[in-house]
Amino acid sequence: MRKTGSRILTFVVAMLLWLLLSLSVDRQHVAVGALVAAVVALSVGEMFSGAPSKWLDLKRYGWFVVYITTLMKEIVKANLDVAYRVLHPDMPINPGIVKIKTELKSETGLTFLANSITLTPGTLSVDVDAENGYLYIHWIDVRSRDMKEASEKIAGRFERMIKEVFG
Repeated sequence: MRKTGSRILTFVVAMLLWLLLSLSVDRQHVAVGALVAAVVALSVGEMFSGAPSKWLDLKRYGWFVVYITTLMKEIVKANLDVAYRVLHPDMPINPGIVKIKTELKSETGLTFLANSITLTPGTLSVDVDAENGYLYIHWIDVRSRDMKEASEKIAGRFERMIKEVFG
C-alpha cells in the first residue's frame, strides 16, 4: 500500500506540475501530461516519497523555503571566497579530504546534503557512507581535521534544515 500511495502522490504532483508549466488544459496537453506523469510515477514513484502523509505537514514547506534561501546565500558567499582564492597572488588554499558525520538517515536527505555541499564552491562530496552516516568531502581550504568541527563548518548549516524537511 505504501508504494501505491507514493506512486499516486507522485502522479498527482507530476500532473499538476505539467499543467502549471504547459498553461493549457486542452485534451491533447492533458493526455500527454497524464502519460508522462504515469511514466514518472511508475518509474520513480516509490523513491519520490517514502511517506505520502508527510506531504500534508505544512511546516516542512516553510523549512524548505528557508533551506533554499540559505543554500542560495551560501552559494554566493562560497563563490566570492573561491574567486578571492583564485585571484589572490599567493593562492591561499589548503586542500584535502575530510570525513564528516551526519545524523541524516533517509536517502533523500543524504542526497540533498551531499548535493548542497557540492553546489557550494570550495567543497565537493566525494563519497557517502549511508550505513554509518559519513560523508567524505574535498575541501579547498581545510580549516579543521576534527570530524565534529569539520561537520559543523561544512554541513551544519544545511543538515538541520534538511532534517526538518526530509526527517
